[in-house]
Amino acid sequence: MTIESSAKVPSTSDDSQATSVERFDYIRLALVAGIGPRLIANLLDHFGSASEVLRAPLSALGEVERIGPKLATAIRDASHDDLAARILQHSRDHQVEILIPSDRNFPKLLKELPDPPPILFVRGKFALEDQLSIAIVGTRHPTPYGKQAAEMLSRGLARAGLTIVSGLARGIDGVAHRAALEASGRTLAVLGSSVVDIYPPEHKSLADEIAAKGVVLSETHPFAKPKAGVFPQRNRLISGLSLGVIVVEAADRSGTLITAGHAGEQGRDLFAVPGPINSRMSRGSNRLIRDGAILIRDSQDVIDHLGPLFVAAKIRDDRTVHHPAELLLNDQEQIVLQAIQTTPTDVDEIVSESGLPVSRVLSTITVLEMRGLLRRISGRQVARK
Repeated sequence: MTIESSAKVPSTSDDSQATSVERFDYIRLALVAGIGPRLIANLLDHFGSASEVLRAPLSALGEVERIGPKLATAIRDASHDDLAARILQHSRDHQVEILIPSDRNFPKLLKELPDPPPILFVRGKFALEDQLSIAIVGTRHPTPYGKQAAEMLSRGLARAGLTIVSGLARGIDGVAHRAALEASGRTLAVLGSSVVDIYPPEHKSLADEIAAKGVVLSETHPFAKPKAGVFPQRNRLISGLSLGVIVVEAADRSGTLITAGHAGEQGRDLFAVPGPINSRMSRGSNRLIRDGAILIRDSQDVIDHLGPLFVAAKIRDDRTVHHPAELLLNDQEQIVLQAIQTTPTDVDEIVSESGLPVSRVLSTITVLEMRGLLRRISGRQVARK
């Protein structure tokens, strides 16, 4: 069982008192130190609801796999402390939204992870198009070449309609966020710290701008003490939110390589920008290419590779986000594409509908097929994907 599939986690859409209480108890449970998504799923599966978990005696809690005496005591104590109430008040005071996996606007891609975050703290609002996201990550100490590459990629992908995901760190992350905003695109910043207490502090104004035009999010609550391992955990969300991860520059022991590892484990595409063989900041990214990462030169390389993933991407409430490659089509390509149905369409129909010569229609069909927007049914029939 996963949290995603459980109807026992309350939804914000129901304002009943019972749901309100259950939602509060779920948040209490999610805040218990040492309780991760798998343990929460085990507990909900065993007891039926978060409220029942918090009411359970120590002996019953001990019957759940991987719940020892220390965790059982922490769960019992959670029903008496005021941490959840303080966090809720703090979130209201700072315009922070708390999301749990059953909420309608909880990111769909995160719910599909084997270890989805049990709770998210969010500034800003997720949008439908955020399901078409690409991560851009890299070293905190980029070369001028790395900065230029990150800026070019982020700007190009944002203009093509993709949301840019990164970690708001110094270096490549900050460059990617700023370039996306400058291109009037959306960007998501995933933090290892609280979404209110921004780290690094010099990125506070950048975080504010991202929250106004995208999302700043974290698993870390505002009263959490700094602890080791938080950034590797954060990195799984960067890749988890994305259809693919681009590594711009990374040294041999760069934390960026952890994000690359998560991408592989999560089934995300991994891209890397090649660098000079004598550059220390390109050793890690060059090694990723050697080991199978997709070498990219520009944003079009990424779009061409991801093309099939974007076609008719169905989003909640049955609205559709179109393939970003469509935004890059010229007038003739747009005309031909609009003349093609999702059912088999004959070339003669396309010629008649578009008003273009047969030769131009045929050559344009070839281009659209290469972009992943069409599938060829037969010699004379094609269909939109």
